[in-house]
Amino acid sequence: MMMIGYTMLCEQAGPRQLVRDVTLAEDAGFDFAVISDHYSPWLDAQGHAPYAWSVLGAAAQATDHIPLMTYVTCPTRRYHPAVVAQKAATMQLLSGGRFTLGLGAGENLNEHIVGGQWPIAGLRHEMLEEAVQIIRALWEGGTVTFRGKYFDVESAKVWDLPDPTPAIGIAASGVESCHLAGRNADALIAVQPHAELGKMFDDAGGSGKPRIGQVPLSYDTDQQTAVERVMEQFRWFVGPWKTNAELPLPVSFETAYETVREDDVTAKMPCGPDLDQHVAAIRRFEEAGFTHLALVQVGGDAQERFITWAKEELLPTVRAA
Repeated sequence: MMMIGYTMLCEQAGPRQLVRDVTLAEDAGFDFAVISDHYSPWLDAQGHAPYAWSVLGAAAQATDHIPLMTYVTCPTRRYHPAVVAQKAATMQLLSGGRFTLGLGAGENLNEHIVGGQWPIAGLRHEMLEEAVQIIRALWEGGTVTFRGKYFDVESAKVWDLPDPTPAIGIAASGVESCHLAGRNADALIAVQPHAELGKMFDDAGGSGKPRIGQVPLSYDTDQQTAVERVMEQFRWFVGPWKTNAELPLPVSFETAYETVREDDVTAKMPCGPDLDQHVAAIRRFEEAGFTHLALVQVGGDAQERFITWAKEELLPTVRAA
């Protein structure tokens, strides 16, 4: 049976609410929880971008058993991979072994803030693979000195190491990234319910490993309210990820998606109270071979109502089938 997770979306809620919401999700019976790691929201209307790693530390202490995961962190621009290795090791210790390190090649929106040229996708993938090599080397213990094509590490050691170290998931959306994940990851991360992503992951060495998806939805008892919430805060989702990875600012997303219509968003995600629509969106990932699926409820002010509805209706329905 596919595991169903909850998403702490940093772009739409402040840090205290995110911690409160994940405790509610744990009590509601979600199987795991993930958190986005963004420096900026996608759109100004979302209005938030707290530091995900501080939220994770608080969540580890506020919860008891729910597994936690970054979905995802880019270990190549804002963060040096040696720092990510230390942060993830600490999270594994704080959470009592409940942490998975989800990694990706990043988006310009979040990574441009440190300056420098935004690399093309091929270079970002090379940087990510080198970063994973550094992280794993540091988790082996001892002192690491590394001279790479993109990163240097000088006499670094992670002093507080958990046993076991965190699993690493890698985000993928095409041939190159799926092969990278198959070679280097303990799990595949993807946001599209396409079975071919899993096949490419398998072919590169990922056979038998988890596939972790994510799907947005907008639950509300009123259909139009749910649609309007998406139009205000999440209409960027209708665009291709190749575009979204390149746009540098929230205003860029405002401009790129100013002509999106209500029909466009309802074609991409379930909106409103219809349980069958939400279940169908989940089933598409299950049919594509995903083992885990994190749900994203659109709207920071809609989380408690969504979690209650998920506990009472959505989760029991998905699991009963």
